Amino acid sequence: MAFGLAAIDWQAPWLAPYAARGKPLAQRACTIGSVALALNADDATVGPSLPVRFVSQALLPAGIAYESYIFDTQQCPTRDGLHDFFNGLIWHHLPATKTLLNRWQAQAIAQDGIGAARGPLRDALTLFDENLALLACPDSLWDALVQRDWTTLFVTQRALWQASRVLVFGHALLEKLVSPRKGMCAHVLRVPDVFDTPAQLDAQLPILLTPETLQSKPYQPLPVLAIPGWCSANTNPDFYDDPIVFRPVRR
Repeated sequence: MAFGLAAIDWQAPWLAPYAARGKPLAQRACTIGSVALALNADDATVGPSLPVRFVSQALLPAGIAYESYIFDTQQCPTRDGLHDFFNGLIWHHLPATKTLLNRWQAQAIAQDGIGAARGPLRDALTLFDENLALLACPDSLWDALVQRDWTTLFVTQRALWQASRVLVFGHALLEKLVSPRKGMCAHVLRVPDVFDTPAQLDAQLPILLTPETLQSKPYQPLPVLAIPGWCSANTNPDFYDDPIVFRPVRR
């Protein structure tokens, strides 16, 4: 039972930070027939123990919010599929950040309950958890992104991407990138220091993030296949002459 995991291309550049641990986890899930049990593996092959254990989605009681259940029990309900596999993979690589986001979600639910709308903090946290990419880059690249100056960002100053780092955090975005399309867009949050591993970011983010910062929606949209090295077609400057994907800033 592959649960779609066999379709993952572990050579894809956005999976490079996760491949060493992710590939054996995916293979284990396919072998034993359970994403949750595979993610619970904590031997030397896949890394140290985690702040949560992964359990079947069937254990989530009716009427109990998913984030609240994780916070109260340190158990993460998990379905057999790409979406929850990638969620678990992020738990494996950035456990401190995932724990912080979960705590803020649970606190917001305890305070406000579950309504038709999530509220500004939970909305910002959901965007972070599902669709975020983290970017460390020179100021001129970030300024071009904020201004949606795509030519400067990806053509004129293309060489500056060699001094930048991108990490896809959002597990829904990772799921979509199993079948990549040009229009796929991340919510990008800038981090101040260039990083080499997810662990380095996981040490930074709980210090940098605050609920107030996230509620201000400090994200910028970025078509991920536009990142140099992430799509062979974008070596041609004409790739960026697509007004449907590369839209100007809203005035």
